[in-house]
Amino acid sequence: MLDLILAGGEVYDGSGKPPTRADVGIQAGRIAMLGAHAAARRTLDVTGLAVAPGFIDPHSHADLIVAEDRPDAAALLVPRLRQGITTLLVGNCGMGAMPLTAATEPALRALTGWMSPGDSPWPWRDLASYLDRLAARPLPLHVGALQPHGPLRLEAIGARPGRVPAEGIATMRRRTREALEAGAFGVSAGLIYPPGMYADTDELIEVAEIAARFDAIFTCHLRGSSELLLPATEELLAIGRTAGCRVHHSHSEAVGSAHWWKVDAVLEREAQARRAGVRVGHDLFPYHAAATMLAALFPPSALAGGIGALLERLRSPRDREAVRREIEETQPAWPPWHAGGWPHNLVRAVGWESIQVASLPGASDGDGRVGLDLATLARRQGVTPFAALCDLMLAHRGEAGQLLFGISGDDRDDAPLRTLLSDPHGAICTDAEELGRGLPHPAAYGAFPRVLGHWSRERGVLPLAEAIRRMTALPAEQFGIAGRGRLTPGFHADCVVFDPAEVADLATYGAPRTAPAGIRHVLVAGELVVQEGVPTGASPGRVLRRGEAA
Repeated sequence: MLDLILAGGEVYDGSGKPPTRADVGIQAGRIAMLGAHAAARRTLDVTGLAVAPGFIDPHSHADLIVAEDRPDAAALLVPRLRQGITTLLVGNCGMGAMPLTAATEPALRALTGWMSPGDSPWPWRDLASYLDRLAARPLPLHVGALQPHGPLRLEAIGARPGRVPAEGIATMRRRTREALEAGAFGVSAGLIYPPGMYADTDELIEVAEIAARFDAIFTCHLRGSSELLLPATEELLAIGRTAGCRVHHSHSEAVGSAHWWKVDAVLEREAQARRAGVRVGHDLFPYHAAATMLAALFPPSALAGGIGALLERLRSPRDREAVRREIEETQPAWPPWHAGGWPHNLVRAVGWESIQVASLPGASDGDGRVGLDLATLARRQGVTPFAALCDLMLAHRGEAGQLLFGISGDDRDDAPLRTLLSDPHGAICTDAEELGRGLPHPAAYGAFPRVLGHWSRERGVLPLAEAIRRMTALPAEQFGIAGRGRLTPGFHADCVVFDPAEVADLATYGAPRTAPAGIRHVLVAGELVVQEGVPTGASPGRVLRRGEAA
């Protein structure tokens, strides 16, 4: 007697092959059979609907959401469930809160404030104890983690620029090994953010070599996605060749219209490297805007010492003026980690009018500044955009969030994003969070339905079966997530049931908190977490660790 049968649906198994009409039988949280009808305690008629593996989001910044103590924290994950996500990875872009020491906690809290929903205690000290904390909590979906490079460097040398001494490198390598032994799926770097922006290639190779020993992945938010996009891509490929590990281009993109043409060049260089034996893939979000911290607009010299040091510089008229000149005049050049270097001048790439205030900690939901671009905000306040930016940073402890437009095209020219979506090595991700304040990126509510509806059904950029593969089997293979990403007997019963003719993202930049259409049922470990589009409140998720048996 099976626990549940999903009866009569069109089954997409995650392989990219066309669907077959079959029943899906579930027993003890796993796929028990496909095809022949059998007796079950419960049958759910899904005739005319698509049945797919649960979607895997390989790029989130939900590190502090899943660990948050406040009673409504679980509700912040509901938007992921409602778009079919059953597994997510945290620890991306070199940012996170482990390892943690008394000395590094203040700096890490400041650096991650833009992605934190509250001020709960951080009782963990390393990735192992962080995962143990998550495992003791109710989770509506599965969570796995990468070891971020930023906290490793912060522990070794602090938030200052410069080379890490040999004893610091040894500590970073030991910490990386411990994290991988505890179940991290790999290591991530974020090279436009402090302190990762101060690391040279040799330092990254030292860490990536440890990942290679575990056959784990090294993911990277590149040095820059505008002027330095091509040499930054080559750096990632060089890390893969030298360290011998799998490498992953996080949220592959080109920032600013002058650089959109480079998407083709990036994909070709990665393809050439793949033919030469480098194991490289990427993920991407299906929008023309990105979500990140407002602090990313400042140069490395201003961020030296961390967010606190940046705020002190912005309080000094002389230092503030020096920062303004650097933003307006500095052209990124390679190598960007040298004194005075800058990997990615976002203001230069897209302009003040393409930078929107997304969230302000402590501000009310009706705060008129949220949703305005910095050029418009400055005009309303009678100041320059730079002054408006500095005032926001000082008023909100540097924890403000932004939406950055002009990513891989725009509403008039979407060819660069279509090219990225067409590449078979690119997994789909959200790279967006719901923090309960401000205006979240619409990807937090609709990234996966957007691919299924807009990009697959309406635009025909990729067939539905291929779109599903890019959300399921591909990220599972890239990151080594065992027993997930396929509908096949023995695999875990994480499933999504949706209407192919109806599925669509409904969230917009102006009204992002809108659930998608067409996602009927979502199952995590064989248990319904969404039924007829409504969350059930169930929490069958668990912590995933690399190396677990399927």
